Amino acid sequence: MKGIIKHAGLAAVLTPLLLLAGCNEDKGTASAPVTEITPVDEAQQATIEANNALREMLPFDDTSDFDRVNKGFIASLDDPKIMAGESVAFDLNQYDFISGEAPDTANPSLWRQSELNAKHGLFKVSEDIYQIRAFDLANMSFIRGEKGWIIVDPLTANETAAAGLKLLREKVEDLPVSAVIFTHSHVDHFGGVKGVLTEEEIASGDVQIVAPLHFFEESVNENLMAGNQMSRRASYMYGNVLAKSETGTLGSGLGTTTAAGTVTIAEPNVTIEKSPQTEVVDGVEMVFLYTPGAEAPAELMFYIPSMKAMSQAEEINHTLHNLYTLRGAKVRSGLLWSKYIHETIERFGDDVEVSFGSHHWPTWGNSDILSLWTSQRDVYRYIHDQTLRLANHGYNGIEIAEMIELPDSLKTVWANRGYYGSVSHNVRAQYQLYFGWFDGNPANLHALPPQDSAVKYVEYMGGADAILSKAQDDFEKGEYRWVAMAVNHLVFAQPDNQNARDLLANAYTQLGYQAESGPWRNFYLSGAKELRDGVVEAATPSTGSADIVNNLSLPTLLDYLAVRFNGEKGTDLSGTINLELADTGEKMVLYIGNGVLNYTLDKQLDEADATVSMKRTTLNEINMGMTTIADAVDDGKVQVSGDTKLFRDFTGNLDTFEFWFNIVTP
Repeated sequence: MKGIIKHAGLAAVLTPLLLLAGCNEDKGTASAPVTEITPVDEAQQATIEANNALREMLPFDDTSDFDRVNKGFIASLDDPKIMAGESVAFDLNQYDFISGEAPDTANPSLWRQSELNAKHGLFKVSEDIYQIRAFDLANMSFIRGEKGWIIVDPLTANETAAAGLKLLREKVEDLPVSAVIFTHSHVDHFGGVKGVLTEEEIASGDVQIVAPLHFFEESVNENLMAGNQMSRRASYMYGNVLAKSETGTLGSGLGTTTAAGTVTIAEPNVTIEKSPQTEVVDGVEMVFLYTPGAEAPAELMFYIPSMKAMSQAEEINHTLHNLYTLRGAKVRSGLLWSKYIHETIERFGDDVEVSFGSHHWPTWGNSDILSLWTSQRDVYRYIHDQTLRLANHGYNGIEIAEMIELPDSLKTVWANRGYYGSVSHNVRAQYQLYFGWFDGNPANLHALPPQDSAVKYVEYMGGADAILSKAQDDFEKGEYRWVAMAVNHLVFAQPDNQNARDLLANAYTQLGYQAESGPWRNFYLSGAKELRDGVVEAATPSTGSADIVNNLSLPTLLDYLAVRFNGEKGTDLSGTINLELADTGEKMVLYIGNGVLNYTLDKQLDEADATVSMKRTTLNEINMGMTTIADAVDDGKVQVSGDTKLFRDFTGNLDTFEFWFNIVTP
C-alpha cells in the first residue's frame, strides 16, 4: 500500500508547509516586520554537521584514485592560460586552490573529486595511448596509428584542442592526425575538431572521421534548436558566473569546466551503427559498440584487442552520471545504460587491461576494471528498477526521490557518488521518462504559472513579513530546503523585495555548500549570486557557433528558422514563398500561415506570392543574427520579387534570443 510517506526527509519538508500556511491563533496579531536580512557567506552549523557526517561515512582513507590520476604524467603547459584571441579560453591553474582538507564551505566528497579533476597535463595511458586531461571539461585521447595520431574527442574548442595536440607533438612524437573519433554528440567531444584538423584535411576525405549513427543531426539539433536555453542553463551548471574559490565553483564533478573558445564541427565519413562493428582505423583494429539513448542520443564505445584497451566514452565514469542533465537535454534510460555496460563486460571483461574514458582518469588491471564496470552497471540499473517499482506502488517522482537510497555496496564506491548526476534527480528523470511531467494529481494538471501562484501563496501565508519572520527562524534551524521553497514564492511575487532575495540567497548558499554534486553546488551558488547582484555576464561557450550553423542540413536550418518565427505576432500572415539558394542550387517552397512555417524541399510554385533568391551563406548569417533581412536586401544579398511585404513581414517576425535571461526571478 502507498500509505504514509516513508521518508523523514519529505515529512520534514511538508510539515513546515502546513504550519506556514496555517492561520495564527490570534488572528488580530500581525507578524512583526523582519529586520534587514544580512547576506551570509559562512558555512552555518547545520552545513558543517552535514558535511562532517558525510566525511565519517565515506572511505577517505582509500587514496587509490590519487595514484591513478597521477600515473603516467609527462608534462603540462608552461603558460597555463590558453588564449582565444585576446580572451582566455581556458586557465589550467584556475582550480589550484583545491588541495588538502576540505573547508567548511565545501562538501568534502566533492572537494576530493574536484582535486582529482584539476590534475592537468599530458599522460601516458599505456604503450601507444596518451591523454590530455583538464584542458577543458572532457579528455582528449591519442592512439598511435600506422600513419599518425588517432584523436578521440577533440574537446569543446579549437584553442584547447590545438594546445593539447601541440603538447603531445612536443613531448611524444610529431605525427600528423590520421583519424578522429567522436564518441558522441555532446559539444565537449567534438567542438575543437578544427583545432586539430584543417578545413582542407577534412574536405579531402583522407582523414577518417568516425562517429555513431545520427551523430551529426543530434549534435546540431541539440546545440542549436534548443541551444540558447541550454547554454544559459549551462552557465549555471558549470559555474561560469562564479569565482573559482572555496565559496564558489569547484568544477562540475565530471571535470573542471567548459572552455570559452571557438566551437566547430565536422561531418563523419565512417559511421558506427551496430554492435559489434569492427573497423580498421589507421591500421588499428577496433571493435565498436553502438550505444544510443543512454548518456547521449548518439554514442559509441570501442575496444582495441591488440592493446587490450577499452575506450569507455562517457558511459563509464568515476561519478554517477546524469539520467537527466540540469542544463536541459533529452531524458536518458538507466536501463539502456546498464545494458550497454553489461554488454561491455560480457564481450571484453575477460581480456581488458586498461579502460580509459572521455572524462576522469583511466583504470588499470583486469580486476579493478571489472569492479568499476560492475558497480557502474548496477547503479544505473538500481535507480531505474527501484524507481519503477515504487511508481507502480503509486508514488510520484518527488516522493520516490526521497525514498530511494543506494545500498552500501554501491554508495560507498567513489565512482558511484553523485558528483555530476545525483540519485535524487536521476530518480525523477526515470519517472519522467516513463510518465512525463504529470504526476496524476489533478491539482497539477492546470496549475498557475510561478508568478501568479506566488502572489496567492504570499497572500495565503500572511504576507511578506510573516513569511520572512518564519523563514528566518527556519534558516537558523538549518531547514534550508524549506526556506528555499517558501521564500522563492515571495521573490516571484515581489522580485524587488531585497530582504526576500537575500534570505533566499542565504538558503541557496548553504545548500550549495552541502551539495556533493558539482552542478547542484553551481546551480545553488549561481542562483544566490543572481539574487544578490543581478544577472552578470560571463564567458561561456557558444553552442550556436558559426561553424555549427554553416554545417546544418537545410531541413534543420529551416526548422530553426521556424523556431525563431514569432507565431503570436505573425498569426495573421499567410502566403507562399519560393526560395532559391543561388550558391547551392537548392530550391524550396515556404508555406506561412496559422502562425507557423512549413516547407517543401525541391519544389517551386508557379504562382507563389513571393520569390526570393539568396546565397546559403546569407541565410546562415540571418539565422546567426549577423545581419538582418532588411540590411541584406539593401546590400543586394537578397533579391525579392512579388509580394515583398509578405517576405518582410515574415522575416520581421523572426525572434532573436537574449542569452542572459533571468533564472531565479520573474
